[in-house]
Amino acid sequence: MEFSFFRLPNGLRCIHRQVKNTVAHCALCINAGSRDEHPDEYGLAHFCEHAFFKGTEKRRAWQVNCRLENLGGELNAFTTKEDTTLHATVLRGDFAKAVELLSDIAFHSTFPDHELEREKEVIVDEINTYKDSPFDLIYDTFEDMLFEGSDLGHNILGRKAALMRYNGDSLRRFTRRTHTIDQMVFASIGNFSVKTAQTIAERYFGGCTTPSRDFERVAPVGYTPFEKSVVKHTHQTHCIIGNRAFSYEEEQRLPLMLVTNVLGGPSANSVLNMVLREQNGLSYNIEAAYTPYGDTGIETIYFSSDHCNSDQCIELIERELKRMRTTLPTTRQLSMAKKQFIAQMAISTESNENYMLGAAKSYLVHDEMDSMKEVFAKVQALKPVQLTEVAEAVFKNMSRLIYK
Repeated sequence: MEFSFFRLPNGLRCIHRQVKNTVAHCALCINAGSRDEHPDEYGLAHFCEHAFFKGTEKRRAWQVNCRLENLGGELNAFTTKEDTTLHATVLRGDFAKAVELLSDIAFHSTFPDHELEREKEVIVDEINTYKDSPFDLIYDTFEDMLFEGSDLGHNILGRKAALMRYNGDSLRRFTRRTHTIDQMVFASIGNFSVKTAQTIAERYFGGCTTPSRDFERVAPVGYTPFEKSVVKHTHQTHCIIGNRAFSYEEEQRLPLMLVTNVLGGPSANSVLNMVLREQNGLSYNIEAAYTPYGDTGIETIYFSSDHCNSDQCIELIERELKRMRTTLPTTRQLSMAKKQFIAQMAISTESNENYMLGAAKSYLVHDEMDSMKEVFAKVQALKPVQLTEVAEAVFKNMSRLIYK
């Protein structure tokens, strides 16, 4: 068993993996992100991520920030559309200290207004940084358009004017409604037994209680594919071609992951990298990505190029998309694609922290988790027709956004 599972008396789901390492990692994954914000709360989930570091009932902000760093460890957090994760890395002997700190900031943060006012300026700077990056901005804008009118149709950072209105009470209302124990998973990985992990988790999380979540997410309704060009006066053309895709719960998720990896994954021999960069010298940045959500997903192809080359790039991409929709991969092509994909997944597990965070997310979403061996077997069982079927479903009638 790669991970062991246990549940605390208060309902908190936990997973642990024992590995031979001097470093330990732990994380609290919360199934609450920007899609859980009300229209008058846009940006609050991300604001919470920052505010967790600004003081608790027994610690000031500098004490939170120094608690693990003084030991050589790290404390961090991130927010997505659907979840917020607090995570820490320490030496094995300091694991209990890390767990105690995660519990303290997750359940006892005070969100002091004087600290929040300073942090707003930090987030404003973060928003400005994103606006200065066409690569980041075009992704956010495209997703806003693709899910317009739904709770996925607004960016994670929010807007400056709304941010300035928020205070400690705003954060407390949001966390009371969304950060409930039934929507959390605690994960750990390190050189100690599951019994030790359970004892420490129960010591620091066992006394925490919250009501259960009393709302459900609403799936996005259908949309009409679009094509839009925006004049940004950038040095290059930036383009995203994409569509809605499969959710976490759909079986087509795995074949689409494989197709996406073949099309524009991180390997230098991906189809689009070979066609646009290696064979034609048209683009330095070209990639495909698939992100599943609880009730939908998004597939994107991004490239940047000189303005005079953008039309040819789009033409070549469309040609490859059509080929993947209509042509079955050969036995050799499929075998190579599977081997590459499996090897990439195996190599990714060499990072214990990334492996733990991925496992925690899987358990948070599915309430169960396949072993890597089971995942590899599912990949090996994929048939050529499954790849063309998902390509036909997703790569047809795609939307397009261009920054020039």
